[in-house]
Amino acid sequence: MPASRWYSSAAKFLDWVWENDASMAEWFMSSMFDAINAIDDFNTGNEEDGDTNNVPKYPEVLPILPLRGVVVYPYTAVPLTVGQQRSIKLIDDVVGDNKLVGLVASRKPDLETPGTGDLFGFGVIATVHRLLRAPDGTVRLLVQGIERIRLGDYIAEEPYLKAKFELAPETVETGLEVDALARNARDQFAQIADLIPSFPEELVASIVSLEDPLQTVYTISNFQRIEFEDAQQILELQSTIDKLRKLIALLVRESEVLQLGQKIQNEAREEIEKVQREYFLREQLKAIERELGEKDEQAVEVDEFRRKINDAKMPEEADKQALRELDRLSRLPTAAAEYGVIRTYLDWLVSLPWSRSTKDNLDIGHARQILDQDHYGLEDIKERIMEFLAIRKLRLERQGEFIKSEDVIRRDREGVILCFVGPPGVGKTSLGRSIARAMERRFVRISLGGVRDEAEIRGHRRTYIGAMPGRILQALRRVESHNPVFMLDEVDKLVFDFHGDPASALLEVLDPEQNVEFRDHYLEVAYDLSQAFFITTANSLETIPGPLLDRMEIIFLSGYTESEKVAIAKGYLIPRQIRENSLRAKEIKFRESSLRKIINEYTREAGVRNLERKIGAICRKVGTRIAEGEGTLYKITPELVEEFLDHPIFLGPDEISLRTSIPGVAPGLAWTPYGGVVLFIEATRMPGSKGFQVTGSVGKVMQESAGAALSYVRSRAKELGLDEEFFSQSDIHLHIPAGATPKDGPSAGVTMATALVSLISGRKVRSRLGMTGEITLRGQVLPVGGIKEKVLAAHRNKLKTVILPKRNELDLDDVPEEIKNSMKFIFVETVSEVFDAALLAGKKASRIKKNSEREDTNGS
Repeated sequence: MPASRWYSSAAKFLDWVWENDASMAEWFMSSMFDAINAIDDFNTGNEEDGDTNNVPKYPEVLPILPLRGVVVYPYTAVPLTVGQQRSIKLIDDVVGDNKLVGLVASRKPDLETPGTGDLFGFGVIATVHRLLRAPDGTVRLLVQGIERIRLGDYIAEEPYLKAKFELAPETVETGLEVDALARNARDQFAQIADLIPSFPEELVASIVSLEDPLQTVYTISNFQRIEFEDAQQILELQSTIDKLRKLIALLVRESEVLQLGQKIQNEAREEIEKVQREYFLREQLKAIERELGEKDEQAVEVDEFRRKINDAKMPEEADKQALRELDRLSRLPTAAAEYGVIRTYLDWLVSLPWSRSTKDNLDIGHARQILDQDHYGLEDIKERIMEFLAIRKLRLERQGEFIKSEDVIRRDREGVILCFVGPPGVGKTSLGRSIARAMERRFVRISLGGVRDEAEIRGHRRTYIGAMPGRILQALRRVESHNPVFMLDEVDKLVFDFHGDPASALLEVLDPEQNVEFRDHYLEVAYDLSQAFFITTANSLETIPGPLLDRMEIIFLSGYTESEKVAIAKGYLIPRQIRENSLRAKEIKFRESSLRKIINEYTREAGVRNLERKIGAICRKVGTRIAEGEGTLYKITPELVEEFLDHPIFLGPDEISLRTSIPGVAPGLAWTPYGGVVLFIEATRMPGSKGFQVTGSVGKVMQESAGAALSYVRSRAKELGLDEEFFSQSDIHLHIPAGATPKDGPSAGVTMATALVSLISGRKVRSRLGMTGEITLRGQVLPVGGIKEKVLAAHRNKLKTVILPKRNELDLDDVPEEIKNSMKFIFVETVSEVFDAALLAGKKASRIKKNSEREDTNGS
């Protein structure tokens, strides 16, 4: 048994024995010393026999006691504990007979009852020296290994294992090598014993005095920490030299492990002593400073915090909390772990802008001038900012005329929470900076895209290591004002999963009824956010939770028209790109026709980001040529645009006319978070029987719209002049190109119905026409959303006619006049009106001819 396990079990058993029976304790102590001296007794006995040729007489069959996790060697004495009934029966029979037993280790130490196939082939024949029956029913015994044996056949398994055996004496070499190995093993063991205080000195002295190499191997292995597999391998090795080499390798490794462990303990002890010494010296220094009438470093820091707390002008609750924590800090030693936590907390409290703010510039004319200077158009937002400034100006001017409300439930609200919704590149984020500049407030922005933990908003509680406030208070500390223009960018891209729900944490921030007492988990005191001007931005409202959406005032920013883009490019984008590319204004001139070419053939977007990139690319090309000495002035013409930017990306109105020149193709208008787009819906037929499929990465709602369109067309086939047998002889495939882009929504219903009727009747869709609207099975056209974005998309794609639901007519009020004047709008209430307006006149479709040419024509 390894020494550590033997002494551990012996110590535990001895503690229990002392509590119950002192005489039993004395017996066990005696057994331990017998184990130490058993080797000498055995050697002395052999020497007294006087006849070295005497061979002990052993029976042919031995009872076998399986050992679990323990290996017993010859020449060694080991205490064992037996608890199973069959093992107790074996011990009783052995003690009453010749006291000889075979001790063999089990291959599976965790196996409760090992069988004949679970035991190793080598073990030892041993004699039972002492036996003690414990009150818990187990039997404690001291056994001594005599010789190594190899097991033969098992002749019995009940009531316990019995087997034949043969002695397996080891090969004991002589010479300098074996003597050197044995001495090395004893020296290594002595070194290890010095590192383990629990090793008895008598045991170490007894082992160091051994001279027999084989006895040295077995004795050291019995008391040394060795893995079970290695211990069994030492027993099974035949050569004494091999045993010694295996043992020395294990001893060397154990010595290194113990030395490293002792080094770690010494370093930890030195660190503890260093901390204690510093604490003692610091306390002495404090006592000396008190005697001299001087303040120590901690007292100076406490006074500094007290001054900062007074200067911060916190609310009553925060002030009491700060003073309470300051009192705790003053009574803690600086070396305490809690000292740093409290100090960081107080530093956050005093650094927040509790009373620091900027004075608003309420000059409405000045604000309008700044907003017009920074942004072209956006009249709705500019008007809302003017309203806010006007009301705030009136409130300050008439502050003494109104009696303060006594309604404690519905308090007066001062803050404003706006949500700018629109496609990318229309100026949502930059508009926030302009608002701050117009009001002469400080501006702070945090991006919420990808935030998934509510602690990002409310902070972590101080119980966590490294805790800090949420990003709201961090931003206010950074901007050093409690009334900034606070922009929460990309609020529609918050993540909701098992990590948390940050949108729910934002409810308190963006609710004017609650944010007057916003409680961050780290601060644990109320902070007033009502003076901040909160602005959130989003590309879409669909992913914003309803309760959060309800707390914000929504302002939609639509895409720009072509004329607006030209004006923005001239007034903002071109000057900025000229500066960024180190050009002089006189070195490059953009013609308006060139800008329109870039807008229509290279960008075609709702915003102006790609437009600015293309302008920047042209400026870089010009800058490169000027640096190479190729000219000093460049007038950017449409031809030069195509030379610098390669071939156009978009083909213009001819593309739509080309695609709709074949029956079965209808252009529809769709809304996306990135602005309006034109979608082409294509229908084709194959020989079959009433089959219908829709492809193009469409969502469930769009699939249902396609089914409704087909059902309507089939139910009205006769009225529409369509062949009623067409459906029973054909399979129909409806496809929306750009299959990599997900699409969904009901507004393509009229377009799908038009494409189906165009396919079946052979009538083409009118050129440069687009449409949108939801249909019912009864043929009604229902209103849809995103009308302004869809009309702008139609205008960008040079469509001349747009079919809209009748109930969307009022939505055209948001469309710029220049667009309304340049396009024709047809308002419809029924699907039949859509067909009349969208399809060219033609003869009624005849029965489908089954020749390949006609099928190819319809299929295309």
